[in-house]
Amino acid sequence: MDKCCARALVTGKVQGVWFRRATQEQALKAGITGHAVNLPDGRVEVLMCGEREAVKQLAEWLWKGPDGARVTHVEFEVIEAHEPDEFHVG
Repeated sequence: MDKCCARALVTGKVQGVWFRRATQEQALKAGITGHAVNLPDGRVEVLMCGEREAVKQLAEWLWKGPDGARVTHVEFEVIEAHEPDEFHVG
């Protein structure tokens, strides 16, 4: 199994539009662990750990997000991280 972790910083209208909860739903369907948390500057940080292909698909979904979101930029970084046991929002 080819696993990886990536961190994404999502910019745009991504707070107050159910972005974190929708990201969690997508992650759980794909078997991805990690988190989605609001940052003080208005961005959302998403940590995604799981099968490389599943992480890639979630990363692509972040550019769209849920209805109501308007994503203007996503910055990605593949990281070495201890894989969490679940996906949570904060």
